Amino acid sequence: MDLQRREQLLNEKLEKIEAMEREIKEREKALKNKENARKQIVLRLSPSLWNDIAAWAEEDFRSINGQIEYLLTEAVNRRKKK
Repeated sequence: MDLQRREQLLNEKLEKIEAMEREIKEREKALKNKENARKQIVLRLSPSLWNDIAAWAEEDFRSINGQIEYLLTEAVNRRKKK
């Protein structure tokens, strides 16, 4: 086999490997995005509870949504410890 043909075959193999690497990176990125995706829910709160959470969130420099997520996370973590 001549040198040019061997080089061509090696370049083709390299291109296939690079294509596979790109596909793997895309799949990893998609998986990471899926894992980091947040679920959306509708939450109905009384006006007084909303106001209390809003005031608490402001004290903690969080958004209301962030405060609710923090409170739920804390409650779940406490339950897991029992």
